[in-house]
Amino acid sequence: MKNLFLQLYNGVMDADWNPLRAIPSLALRHLIMQLLSWMWCIIFSLYFGSFFIFGVTAAAHFLLIFGTFMTAATFATAPKIAKSKFKSLD
Repeated sequence: MKNLFLQLYNGVMDADWNPLRAIPSLALRHLIMQLLSWMWCIIFSLYFGSFFIFGVTAAAHFLLIFGTFMTAATFATAPKIAKSKFKSLD
């Protein structure tokens, strides 16, 4: 059951699993995920009938997705930077 939820989550939120993986630019994938998150914030806040909810959910989506993508980008570039910028201590 845990694997099912993990696969469903990755299928939507992980840019290496979802259809956005075909886009080579991490920045463009990030932008598209941000736009989708804003769209869903608007949909849910209109559904609940409150623009206050929109502000809270929009800010939360932005922070979570931005943090996730920045972390992923940092982890992806760290090995490349480490090889080119730092000398081995061996």
